[in-house]
Amino acid sequence: MNQLTFLGTGDAMGVPRVYCDCEVCMEARLTGENRRKRSSVLIHEGGHVRDRYEDRRFMIDCGPDWRSQMEDQGIRMVHTLLITHAHFDHIGGLPEWADACRWLGVKGKLYAPREVIVTIQAQFPWLARHMDFLETDDGIEVGGWSIRSWKVCHGHNGYSYAYRLEREGYAWAYCSDAIDLKKQEKVLLYGLDLLVLGTSFVHELAEFSTRSVYDMQEAQELLRELQPRQTYFTHMSHDVDVRQNYSLDQGITVALTGMTVKLG
Repeated sequence: MNQLTFLGTGDAMGVPRVYCDCEVCMEARLTGENRRKRSSVLIHEGGHVRDRYEDRRFMIDCGPDWRSQMEDQGIRMVHTLLITHAHFDHIGGLPEWADACRWLGVKGKLYAPREVIVTIQAQFPWLARHMDFLETDDGIEVGGWSIRSWKVCHGHNGYSYAYRLEREGYAWAYCSDAIDLKKQEKVLLYGLDLLVLGTSFVHELAEFSTRSVYDMQEAQELLRELQPRQTYFTHMSHDVDVRQNYSLDQGITVALTGMTVKLG
């Protein structure tokens, strides 16, 4: 049975924000229920991430918290990554991952859409010594999953990519950074057993043209259209207090760091 573990559920700044003394950030420092590292997930087989199927596990995104996320789970290496886009909170851990590849004498596999690979290679031209860059544009097979990627609107921040993964009649998608999706961008989000969706705020008041990720109110409107069987909200800022009951629609769960869910 494949499983998904949330390694991080925070937005680009994480929680607590270093400069902030709001109630959520202070609680995150003191008791930690709201402590959130940058968003990333691990897909693995078996009852625990530390199992004999390490060659089948892979991560989606590799932000600047990669090292501490690995330590949190008690695992020493992941050989395969999927990257959604080349923003720092999604690729900031790549140099550390590359260094792990170097020390262990392995060649990592980094999967991403072609234009994302080009951007990563421009930022970190030396990474190719320690990993293979593999394009996802025409579909890929990883860990027994058939995977498709497609571009989605990231609002003021340009674009990101979402992934749809299918295996043995089960379909789920990862869409951490998106807003104002158009008809064609939503096609692969129908017919899902599970959707991981980014929602940075409960209700964001900033002018719409300056925004980059759905808030929870907008996300629920989207979900009423898409109707996935199960949804997990991630990529949450310090506006979200996991201790609160936001009266979300049935089937929606606010993801917590370390939470594991079954894929199938």
